[in-house]
Amino acid sequence: MKAGALLAVVVVVVLLLRGAAATPPHRPVDVQFEKNYVPTWAEDHIHYLNGGWEVQLSLDKSTGTGFHTRGSYLFGHFSMQIKLVGGDSAGTVTAFYLSSQNSEHDEIDFEFLGNRTGEPYILQTNVFSGGKGDREQRIYLWFDPTKDYHSYSVLWNLYMIAFFVDDTPIRVFKNSKDLGVRYPFDQPMKLYSSLWNADDWATRGGQEKTDWSKAPFVASYRGFYVDGCEASAEAKVCATQGARWWDQKEFQDLDGEQYRRLAWVRKEHTIYNYCTDRERYATMSPECTRDHDV
Repeated sequence: MKAGALLAVVVVVVLLLRGAAATPPHRPVDVQFEKNYVPTWAEDHIHYLNGGWEVQLSLDKSTGTGFHTRGSYLFGHFSMQIKLVGGDSAGTVTAFYLSSQNSEHDEIDFEFLGNRTGEPYILQTNVFSGGKGDREQRIYLWFDPTKDYHSYSVLWNLYMIAFFVDDTPIRVFKNSKDLGVRYPFDQPMKLYSSLWNADDWATRGGQEKTDWSKAPFVASYRGFYVDGCEASAEAKVCATQGARWWDQKEFQDLDGEQYRRLAWVRKEHTIYNYCTDRERYATMSPECTRDHDV
C-alpha cells in the first residue's frame, strides 16, 4: 500500500474511533462555596471545612438546612460532588436540584432517599416543566455513596436534559415540544441543595421513620463550580445561546456508548419508572420512547 493511501486509512480509523467514544460533559473546576452559593436556611447547620472548599450539612430533630446559588441560570452544566449520610439514614432526603421561581415552575431533581443500615440508597430523579412533574424514576446506585465523594450532574441545553452519576448517564429527557410535551427552556433556575427530614414518605413509603438517636445526620459537599449561562430571573433567552460548549452538536444527544451505559442502568439498576407504571398512568407519556425509557 502506498504511503498516501495508508495515511488516509489511518485517518479514517482514528476518526471512527473518536466518533465511537462517549463525549462526557466538560470537567468542572473546583472553587470555594462562597463564590457561587449562599445558605438558604439554618446557616448554623452548615459547617465549612478547608477554608470553604468543602461544606457539611447537618440534620437534627430541630431542623435541616440548605444552600442555593447566588445567580439564576438558563442552560449549562451543573455538577456537585456529594458524600451522602452514612449509617442509618432512613427518613432523610439529600437533594440537589434546579428550580425556577414561579407557579408554573420548571425543576430538575436529584433526590437521595436514605435507608436503614445495610440497605441501599435510592436515587430518585424528576423533571417538572410548566408546573407538571410526576415523572419520577428511581435507581439503586452501583456503589456505596456514603464512603466517598461522587459527582452528580445535569447537562441542560435546548435539546435535552441529561442526568449523570460520575460519567454514567442515568436518564435523558429530550425536548419533545413537537409531541406536545412542555420543556424547560425559558425560565432561569437557581441550584439548590438541602438535607431534611421526610420520614412521612422517603423510606418504604413512610413506613421507616427517622431514628433521631442517630442524629446529627451529615452530608458532605465539594466542587462548587457552576458552568451555566447566568440570566436574570425574568430572562427568556440566554444571551450567549448557541455559542457555549453545551450547545454544540456533540452535546445535543447522547452517543452510542452513552446509550449503552444508559441501557445498563435501565436493565440492572432501575427499580421504578413512571413510563412503565400502568397502574398510575393508563397510557404511556409520549416522551418515553424518545427518551429511551422503554
